[in-house]
This record gives sequence, C-alpha cells and structure tokens, in this order.
Amino acid sequence: MSDTGAETNDGSLTITEIVDADVAQIISLWEAAGLTRPWNDPERDIAFARAATDSTVLVGRQNGAITACAMAGHDGHRGTVYYLGVSPAAQGHGLGRQMMDAVEGWLRARGVWKINLMVREDNTAVAGFYDALGYTREPRAVFSRVIEQEDARTSAQSSPKSEN
Repeated sequence: MSDTGAETNDGSLTITEIVDADVAQIISLWEAAGLTRPWNDPERDIAFARAATDSTVLVGRQNGAITACAMAGHDGHRGTVYYLGVSPAAQGHGLGRQMMDAVEGWLRARGVWKINLMVREDNTAVAGFYDALGYTREPRAVFSRVIEQEDARTSAQSSPKSEN
C-alpha cells in the first residue's frame, strides 16, 4: 500500500481501507465480478468485517474509481481472504495480484504467517490465479454449519409458550 495514497499512472492501485462511501460501489463490483451469492448479504458481510479489529476490507482505486477490493481477516493464527474482486473491465492487468500483495501485507503486519482461502471447485480461472501467486492446494475438506438459524430455532423451542 502506498504510504502517501498518491495516484499513479502506471496501472498500480492506490489501496486503502474501506470508508462508508465505498460500500455501495464495492457491492456493485462484487456483483459484477460474480462474487455474491443469494445466501450471503454483502452489506452485512462488510459491516461485520468493519466492526472487528481482526478483519478489514481493502479498496483499490485507479484515478479515484474503485476497481478492486478484498476482505481479509484472521483468527490470531491464520489469515483468510474473502471477496477478492476486480472489475471485469480491469481484469488481467495485475490488479488482483496487487490486492493480494496488500492483503498479505495487512495480515503480515498483524503477525499472521499463513493464509487460507476457499475457491469453488468449478472456478478454474481463479484457481489458476492463486496457483500463479504461489498458493498451494491442500488436501482438506471444508465443513460448515449455519448456526444463526439454529440458534433462533433453539430459542423458540426452549422459550415458554404464552397462554392466551
């Protein structure tokens, strides 16, 4: 990241942390890049990342326009990258690599020594991008469970029913 935040004309990005005015543009970029899914509310994801000290959303600008961004966080041991996105019109010009360099720097500055990320199996282009950056595929299975809905269901079942 630039210490001065100065714009350059060499195709490089000015990378900063997100500000309120960036949110709608970032969501539009994620939608254009095919990163959003119906079950994930991007505005909620951004707010959650911004509320914590162990996560951030980095924003890459060229000539003042947002052309790339990435969300990153860590658990005190490993870092994770989410929503790395580059505007479709700007893809293929090294902006994703610049964003990953910035993410790695942000995590490294917090003492993180390893980054994990997930790529959907059918997303071969993105898998190739990470391969080219030196990331390796590890023989792991990812398990997940949505607990928010479970918590609501559990509380509804355990709360006493009112009698009318």
